[in-house]
Amino acid sequence: MPIQFFTHEISFQLKNKTKLKLWIDSAFKQHKKNLKSITYVFCSDEYLLEINQGFLQHDFYTDVITFDYSTKNEVESEIYISIDRVKENAKELQTKFEDELHRVMIHGILHLCGMKDKTKAQKADMRLAEDKYLNTLKKKK
Repeated sequence: MPIQFFTHEISFQLKNKTKLKLWIDSAFKQHKKNLKSITYVFCSDEYLLEINQGFLQHDFYTDVITFDYSTKNEVESEIYISIDRVKENAKELQTKFEDELHRVMIHGILHLCGMKDKTKAQKADMRLAEDKYLNTLKKKK
């Protein structure tokens, strides 16, 4: 399967990689997208801030940045996730770290499937879709 997981200068072990790969692949299939490759890079706040500043000219912390290299027929992407930010968000939202991590992971996938989150309505649609996929993942446990 063309889904890979890496870390950059942090100590982090992703659990249930095979199940997560199948979950991500099924999201693409449901959106009728042909997956070529997805690379997740789990990193620190500081590293993702550098990416945000250097590539997007944004000077703030974020939990996820998705680089879309897709062609008309195939999805290809790098998704960078700050483990520091996910931990902080989970604490603020009073949710489990793993649940918040999975939400951020599927959030990037939904962007690649064409979903947006700029407007209030789009954000609501994105949250509904995230919840749907999180529920399907929990059922697979």
